[in-house]
Amino acid sequence: MNQLIQKVEEQQLLQKFNKLKKAYLSAPFPTCQERVFHLKQAQQMIKQHEVEFVRAIAADFGHRSSHETQLLEIFPSLENLRHTLRHLKRWMKASSRRASFWFLPAKTKIMWQPLGVVGIMVPWNYPLYLAIGPLVAALAAGNRVMIKMSEFTPQTSRLFAKLIAQYFDEDHVTVVTGEAEVAQQFSSLAWDHLLFTGSTAVGHHIMRAAAQHLTPITLELGGKSPAWIAPDFPIEVAAERILFGKCVNAGQTCIAPDYVLLPEAQVEAFQQAAQKIAKRLYPEFPQTADYSFIINDQHYGRLQNLLQDAQAGGASILPLLPQPSTQKKDQRLIAPTLVTQVSDQMKIMQEEIFGPLLPLVPYREWEEAKQWINSRPRPLALYYFDYKKKRINRVLQETISGGVTINDTLLHISQDHLPFGGVGASGMGHYHGQDGFETFSKKKGVFFQSRINGVSLLAPPYGKRTEFLLKRMKG
Repeated sequence: MNQLIQKVEEQQLLQKFNKLKKAYLSAPFPTCQERVFHLKQAQQMIKQHEVEFVRAIAADFGHRSSHETQLLEIFPSLENLRHTLRHLKRWMKASSRRASFWFLPAKTKIMWQPLGVVGIMVPWNYPLYLAIGPLVAALAAGNRVMIKMSEFTPQTSRLFAKLIAQYFDEDHVTVVTGEAEVAQQFSSLAWDHLLFTGSTAVGHHIMRAAAQHLTPITLELGGKSPAWIAPDFPIEVAAERILFGKCVNAGQTCIAPDYVLLPEAQVEAFQQAAQKIAKRLYPEFPQTADYSFIINDQHYGRLQNLLQDAQAGGASILPLLPQPSTQKKDQRLIAPTLVTQVSDQMKIMQEEIFGPLLPLVPYREWEEAKQWINSRPRPLALYYFDYKKKRINRVLQETISGGVTINDTLLHISQDHLPFGGVGASGMGHYHGQDGFETFSKKKGVFFQSRINGVSLLAPPYGKRTEFLLKRMKG
């Protein structure tokens, strides 16, 4: 029976894909006005159904702060749309390039062409923002789009699918839901581009599936993003900004600070500052409505196992707020927690945490901290706290990460003029703003031959004239 259901789902997925492909081939280059219309449809969809999205996301998490959903999903989605609508005409404009001297008076230009049909695979942690962001870029570039929503956010996924069907023709944008088998089939289709946001482990499977058709892919993964505090930076300021970045969505953010590199002499001061800040941020914890639950039992158990493994290995566990002694069913609440005396053998230092647990890693010398970062897989984000420009420039030049925020956390992701994307184990490719438009476009070089040209001078039969011209051309 399960095999029969899987076969039906596979056929339905292929039918949807073929419908998008046929529609793209019938109109392969939408005008700027057509693209603007579709972007405004997405804009209206979010504005008119904001409350429904907030409620659906909260229901999927068990509890999710409505203010966090507005701040981290609704606002950046709308800001991305405003930015794209403001700049789209300029992005689409073809640009002239100089032809080589030896081929004058020929002309050349660069044009941006839609790729065709784009697949987008959305994770559970920010189900609206991480669906809308790639969708906006793909629509701006003139593509047709199919979106696979996460099975871990069923209410948001159903709402998103229903609304997309109301605001878009099904041969322009369509949404599919389903379990891991559907995701596997989805990633195996012959997309003109596939964007996946999720874990590094699943990213390996996506890349293998895409290789079957040589599908171009953008992988937005994760990894262990460090927050590095310079020796003379105010520890209270760093602690406040790191705690905010770690606590929003209960740490379930791909660019959340994963661990803190800090001067050995500042560990105790950081702990004391973090406790005060946590109590100020969440004075009514655990009853506060401002702190989110862990998405499901699986991830809640995973985080508990990370803590137990660390404690068994000799780590010290310091909850910054009182952890509830008993919890109701589906009340998956984990207080922000510092973990000290960690070692590389602990799972918490090997796996991306993706939750409100924050290891502290002390260092003695600045160079030691830099080597620590460079000896590990390249992270999706790096947060460096320092007021000395010389050291800041060294960090920017001598470490590699997907993106950087100096003296704060998370904020580089909300800059629509900046590309967003990982490097190495944290991903490949970029999107956001113009970089997203370019990712989902073919940058096509075009050569215009003039009526009068000298190409025939280089045609066979070769002889002394050819040798003379080649000698001049080679300089």
